[in-house]
Amino acid sequence: MTRVNLSLLAIAAIMAEDGGPLSGEVEIDETFIGGRARGQAPKQADGKLRTGRRPNDGKITVIGAVERGGRVHARAVPNRKIENLLPLVVEHVMPTSTVFTDEAHQYKRLPKQGYTHHRINHGARVYVKGNVHTNTIEGFWSLLKNGIVGVHHAVGGKYLQSYVDEYAFRYNHRNDARHMFHVLSGRMTAVRYGNFGEYAPIG
Repeated sequence: MTRVNLSLLAIAAIMAEDGGPLSGEVEIDETFIGGRARGQAPKQADGKLRTGRRPNDGKITVIGAVERGGRVHARAVPNRKIENLLPLVVEHVMPTSTVFTDEAHQYKRLPKQGYTHHRINHGARVYVKGNVHTNTIEGFWSLLKNGIVGVHHAVGGKYLQSYVDEYAFRYNHRNDARHMFHVLSGRMTAVRYGNFGEYAPIG
């Protein structure tokens, strides 16, 4: 493994911070990342592909949870099935939290996990109802996608999580008084090279 690759692993490990579970008012949503597959037909006016395939076919699902005014967690998952989404919510969001989602059926089980759950019906073109909305997490998706397109242009599925971690790290440190370079430098000193070729933070 070259020194360059080791440096990239170190940076990836630093940006893959956890910071503990989210709490308070938390918005949860998923998005899809990836371009149209080569040779795939363009979309119709209704958003479906002319071949009959749906527009998100072949894209990678990313689920995210964000505290209003706080931190974000985001993870690339194989698909948006309940067995992929619910465990991540339980892992990263305190059960005493009030969670806000869209109307996707995958989130119907959240109250059984102890969450106070509010839903907004995007399918009916309702995006805000009082304090019920997912605008905060939608804002993070915009930052992530614009960053990938504007800076990296395209990202393969193998490395997508590293880019998701990068933009989550930037978001979570957006209010730091120190410059981002100094934040990274400070965390770099608390990282060591593990026994199995992986970087691990020193507790």
